[in-house]
Amino acid sequence: MRIKKGFILREVADSWIVVPIGERVVEFNGLMTLSESGALLWRNLEKGSDINELVSSILEEYDIDEATTRADVQEFISAIQEKGLLE
Repeated sequence: MRIKKGFILREVADSWIVVPIGERVVEFNGLMTLSESGALLWRNLEKGSDINELVSSILEEYDIDEATTRADVQEFISAIQEKGLLE
C-alpha cells in the first residue's frame, strides 16, 4: 500500500496535518489531522509498507498488544481508503 502522490505530512504546533498539494487540492477539500501514531503509519505508507510492517512499526513504538494494534491499523487504513488517499 502506498499514499497517493500529492499529499504531504507536516507537523504544525505539535499536531500532524495532511495537506493536499497540486491537483489533489481539487479532489481532497480540506486538511486531515493525525495523531502521533497516525503520523507514524502515514510515513510508513509513504514508503509502501504492507499491513504487517505497519503493525510492527506500532508495536515497536508503543506498549500495546498485537490484536488491538492490528484492528487499529486496519481501521486507519479503511479511513484513509474511504478518503481516496491510497493507491
